[in-house]
Amino acid sequence: MHVKRTILLVLSLILLAATSVAAVPRPIDQLRETVDRIITVLRDKNRSQDSILEEVADLVRGKFDFRAMSQRTLGVNWKKATKEEQQRFVQLFAQLLEDTYRGRIKAYTYNDEYVEYIGERVRGKRAEVDTIVVANKEIPVSYKMRLKGEEWLVYDVIIEEVSLISNYRNSYAEIVRDEGFQGLLARMEKKIQELAEANEKGSGGETVPQPEGNKAP
Repeated sequence: MHVKRTILLVLSLILLAATSVAAVPRPIDQLRETVDRIITVLRDKNRSQDSILEEVADLVRGKFDFRAMSQRTLGVNWKKATKEEQQRFVQLFAQLLEDTYRGRIKAYTYNDEYVEYIGERVRGKRAEVDTIVVANKEIPVSYKMRLKGEEWLVYDVIIEEVSLISNYRNSYAEIVRDEGFQGLLARMEKKIQELAEANEKGSGGETVPQPEGNKAP
């Protein structure tokens, strides 16, 4: 009887563990749900541009881990910053990225574009999902994700083998070295203001910031 109880207990624990693992959706499925929804919203000709931009922003905020992105972007400078500076950087970095894609959305029309989901690689609580954006040409885009609770959140995007985080990290490190952390924050605030003004004029797509040396943000 004791042996049977032990076996039943072990089987129960195994089944419970299997159920817990199965309860967490695959990263490729969660990413597909968000990206496909964004594409659907962008193609909706019956909605105002402001409505489209707001929903896209909500979808991006729900799927991107901006704090993790900020930590990786700053690298060693993250630990050197005060908590207030860290918090401010996260806010500005998220706003900068949001204003960037707002400009691109205003500059382009979305009709025949679609995304192919190639595959995923999962290692514990880390994953990478490979996709191809098919428009005028095929553009490989990979998403690095981490599991937070039951949500797979994006912390880096690699477009044509160029990492968004690495791109910003190199230029931001140079600014912090030359101008200090407050200098970096001031530059980011200025760029956000410039993007806001450009977006108001409807020319945001031409002013997307491309980190390059000390020209960033």
